[in-house]
Amino acid sequence: MLTVALTGGIGSGKTQVSDYFASLGVPVIDTDIISRQLVEPGQPALEKITESFGHQLLFASGQLDRAALREIIFNDATARKKLEDILHPAIREKVQHQLQALSFPYVIIVIPLYVETGQFLKTDRILVVDCPQEIQKKRVLARDNVSMEQLGKILEAQVTREQRLAVADDIIVNDADIETLQHKVRQLHEQYLHTSLIK
Repeated sequence: MLTVALTGGIGSGKTQVSDYFASLGVPVIDTDIISRQLVEPGQPALEKITESFGHQLLFASGQLDRAALREIIFNDATARKKLEDILHPAIREKVQHQLQALSFPYVIIVIPLYVETGQFLKTDRILVVDCPQEIQKKRVLARDNVSMEQLGKILEAQVTREQRLAVADDIIVNDADIETLQHKVRQLHEQYLHTSLIK
């Protein structure tokens, strides 16, 4: 099965793209969803996180205070690496498990910080969803409850647009309307179906 990593900066439109692939019948594995499942109460990864970063990261309900953890790792590269060392092997294992259950010519694996995390999960192709930074900022400020300062920190923690595009096998520029975006996805869908036949 052809494996395609889907990545892109915050606000680039990764979810719109992956949702449209899914509507075409393509299996989509989202590593963000997997990582959220891994930090549910009772999960081994959550225990490792609280051992490493402290029990103050848990709400009274036992749920992880994701905002507090985000604050720690945004300001400390060593802490970010420590968290990745806990989560990445577990994410890889879950992805492999899900892949074994699929029987489609290709699969989209959504990995938002694929370039930032050293491409921790190897795939056949890398699809980057791209847009100009001004559009990115506008979308995030409209969608998320973040300040300009917080947005600046998020963007600083992500690789530059140029670095992301440098590793791309395929690029979808998402700077127009939804119909244009869907047309680009359909074109890639046909391309991936064809590629999977000759893989």
